[in-house]
Amino acid sequence: MKLKKGDSIIIVTGKDKGKKGKIVHVFPKENKVIVEGLNMVKKHQRPRKSGEKGTIKDIEMPINASNVMIIDPKTGKASRVGKKEVGDKMVRVARKSSQEI
Repeated sequence: MKLKKGDSIIIVTGKDKGKKGKIVHVFPKENKVIVEGLNMVKKHQRPRKSGEKGTIKDIEMPINASNVMIIDPKTGKASRVGKKEVGDKMVRVARKSSQEI
């Protein structure tokens, strides 16, 4: 998986198409990511104690990593991720502008 926690991304498909956000959590085995403030669903929470009321909370759900693209630091548009060797290290680069991420 080429995405990491803290990356700025844009959603390319689905109900939140075109929205931008930051990755909060990555699930490499499931190929999913959680994006801050996007892909929100309502979760009904039952009361825990007697006399307490149940609540409805908005929570962020995982989205497939194929539905998000990294934001190019130079242009601000969606870009694919590549790798380039700089000195002894391999660094991630945006394919559109070849700038390091």
